[in-house]
Amino acid sequence: MTGMLKKYQTVQRIIDVGVVAVVRAENEEQAQQIAAACIAGGVTAIEMTFTVPGACKVMESLAKTYSPDQLILGAGTVLDPETARIAILSGASYVVTPMLSLPTIVLCNRYHIPVMPGAATARDALEALEAGADVIKVFPGELYGPKVIKAFKGPLPQANFMPTGGVTPENTAEWIKAGAVAIGAGGALSGPAAKGDYAAVTDNARKFIEAVKEARS
Repeated sequence: MTGMLKKYQTVQRIIDVGVVAVVRAENEEQAQQIAAACIAGGVTAIEMTFTVPGACKVMESLAKTYSPDQLILGAGTVLDPETARIAILSGASYVVTPMLSLPTIVLCNRYHIPVMPGAATARDALEALEAGADVIKVFPGELYGPKVIKAFKGPLPQANFMPTGGVTPENTAEWIKAGAVAIGAGGALSGPAAKGDYAAVTDNARKFIEAVKEARS
């Protein structure tokens, strides 16, 4: 399989799942348990953020524990190309940034790794698209609401948009119907982990998956 084909297949798999779990945790063990709970609930696209202590070790462990068919492992909160390269070497199959970082997009394209840069304006979105971004992460989503997807899709109908920030099972359908190809879920998905309730994380994952399926149907 060529690198380019693998890249497109990764993007399509993320879109098919429709939900990316944005994992933030206090330690490596908690991060691994959150990931396992999300996977159990059907959210197989995991974005392990670099705010997690030992994020690289967590990604390496997950890459060994799960096969590529079981887990679509990505790296989040990637601020620069150096971190992106570390993430790729640690097993990440896609990279997510909170803002537009052109050097990071270039690095990911060099290695045929899907990249999802953050964008808050139409200019950010256009520059990301022109640089070769695969999915544009609308962030922070709660500042704009689902209507921003429709606004962006006006001049950029060819772009893939994924909101992160403020997305809940209750408003997921609005985002999907507005044109989002997937949604990123953080606290609304993994919040119960702070109290050690990983069963609730799994339950939340199922709710997000169901919300996406219903909206698409």
